Amino acid sequence: MTHATEQELTQALAHIRAAPRDDAPISMLCFRPGYNQREMVESLTLTVDHGIPGERWLNAPWMRLPDGSPDPRIQVSILPKRVMDAVWLDRAGTVHPGDPIVADIETSYDSLPVGTRLRAGTAVLEVSDAFNDGCVKWKARYGAAAKDWLVTSDNRPLRLRGLLCRIVQDGVVRVGDRLRRVD
Repeated sequence: MTHATEQELTQALAHIRAAPRDDAPISMLCFRPGYNQREMVESLTLTVDHGIPGERWLNAPWMRLPDGSPDPRIQVSILPKRVMDAVWLDRAGTVHPGDPIVADIETSYDSLPVGTRLRAGTAVLEVSDAFNDGCVKWKARYGAAAKDWLVTSDNRPLRLRGLLCRIVQDGVVRVGDRLRRVD
């Protein structure tokens, strides 16, 4: 298994930070029907009430509200393509990170503050306040350096692991669509 080193990840930061802050191309969509299951698809339906129908968010979210229902702040995750390219080196032997949307976008708090709305195809997403610090699976798949890199005090404001969003308008997103800010 090949993992990026701390030095390689640090060197990748300038390229990652140079990604578009708006009008970002969506290069990959991933449907996750169950744990460790990935289907690369051409389109995804996004709904306010059910997240991505057929995905595990509705039945097995990793964050819940106090009443036990799934937390809508984590309905959709968006992974920056340049981060994915920096850490996912062994594409044949390591599973895709699992984010439904991969886009060439810069995800720092400065670029996309909490509450920013993004059009993804015909759907509208809202950047949530939930922080994605990567799970133990991220460390196992992409290495300790990749996990540590996400949460250093300097990198935390960059949200390198990507954005967590809630869906505020139903719609369909397709590979090739663009993520655009909604005024």
